Amino acid sequence: MSETLLKPIKAGLIGAGIQASLTPAMHMKEGRAQGLSYEYDLIDLNQLGASIDDLPRLLSEAEERGFSGLNITHPCKQAVMPHLDELSADARSIGAVNTVVLKDGRRYGHNTDWWGFAQSFRRGLPGVDTSFVVQLGAGGAGVATGYAALSLGAAKLAVFDRERQRAIALSRSMQEIFPDAQITAGGDLMEAMQRASGLIHATPTGMSGYPGLPLPADLLDRRHWVAEIVYFPLETELLRQARQRGCPTLDGGGMAVFQAVGAFQLFTGLQPDANRMLDHFKTMTV
Repeated sequence: MSETLLKPIKAGLIGAGIQASLTPAMHMKEGRAQGLSYEYDLIDLNQLGASIDDLPRLLSEAEERGFSGLNITHPCKQAVMPHLDELSADARSIGAVNTVVLKDGRRYGHNTDWWGFAQSFRRGLPGVDTSFVVQLGAGGAGVATGYAALSLGAAKLAVFDRERQRAIALSRSMQEIFPDAQITAGGDLMEAMQRASGLIHATPTGMSGYPGLPLPADLLDRRHWVAEIVYFPLETELLRQARQRGCPTLDGGGMAVFQAVGAFQLFTGLQPDANRMLDHFKTMTV
């Protein structure tokens, strides 16, 4: 095996409340399968008593420790951007970074969230009608899923968020990138669901610790497909209700895996085995 493959790789995840993350295990197991000495640390703001104001220090410490890269999650995906040297085109368009490559003293920001969702969607809901998509959530994850849906050909996207200004901001930024689509900040969810072909859920509702439904279950109909970003648990109440009504569904596991696939490649320069990572993920979520 070449010397390059034996080079130690160090990476980490910066975010708040991330102790249950499956990302480290996915990276390290795939690294071992490829002959790498791969370390992946959790840099949990809650555990450290830190905040987004500490990002400059945390980035510098990662560089000093020889990290190849960092994954970035809530609440840092937008706050990290001013501390980077370069942004990929998609990260700049989306306005959020979930992957930072550290190389030759420079920091490169990428977004593999949108690509992860798009890959999962293509695999899990092939051929579904994307003529009118309703999306719940306009935060960092919602920007990525909205970008993905429009990249996949959604003709209309109605975005709903408890903070309406966020939905307005997302719809305006996406409209500039996708001028041929019709993108709006939704007002009447019932009316939108009556016209929708599918639903993307991009809020924390349904996660362990955030139980419940993000919308009334009676708004779901068998004509809707339903795509979820929550993966802990994989079977959210939203997916359970959707399946009871005969809706095609997509759980959040695929997005979690494929964003890791993209990040692994950026950190190591090696092509990961996506199917192997999917299989490993399934063993951790049964």
